Amino acid sequence: MKKIAVFASGSGTNAQKLFEHFENHSQIKVDVLLSNKKDAYVLERAKKFGIETRVFNRDEFVNSQEIELFLKQREIDLIVLAGFLWKIPESLVQAFSNRIINIHPALLPKYGGKGMYGMRVHEAVVEAGESETGITIHYVNERYDEGKVILQAKCRVLEGDSPDQVAQKVHELEYEFLAKTTEQLLIH
Repeated sequence: MKKIAVFASGSGTNAQKLFEHFENHSQIKVDVLLSNKKDAYVLERAKKFGIETRVFNRDEFVNSQEIELFLKQREIDLIVLAGFLWKIPESLVQAFSNRIINIHPALLPKYGGKGMYGMRVHEAVVEAGESETGITIHYVNERYDEGKVILQAKCRVLEGDSPDQVAQKVHELEYEFLAKTTEQLLIH
């Protein structure tokens, strides 16, 4: 059985799609959800699926090997960042080389980097007058949003679309592709 660790900081709609997709999967399971926010709604979503959770602080994450050791002890095969906003420490990137993926709500390299997440991305896309946007699923390296691209999926941005409308289109792509792409990476 392949094991996934999901990292999330917020509501957890993408995490829930992963929980649903792998709930009765014969070869893959979401083993644990980790969050840096003790009040993140994603923790409630995980509990509803019977998925173990762990909350950690910045010191545990950045200044120790605690999270890395925890993941290794659980024999995690793939880490999926699903709305997780902290930069991944270099030691964890190296320990799980090409086994950490992120979903970004834009077509990288556009609208990526530190501080570019959530509605900030959609506002920037609309402000720039882009005619298309989408999602990028990529491997995580030592720099924000610069890892090797695994998949990109596009959607149109129509004249007059609000950032909220763009966000809805992008969310649909996230829901469609994150779990399927995760599955393909683990069963290849």
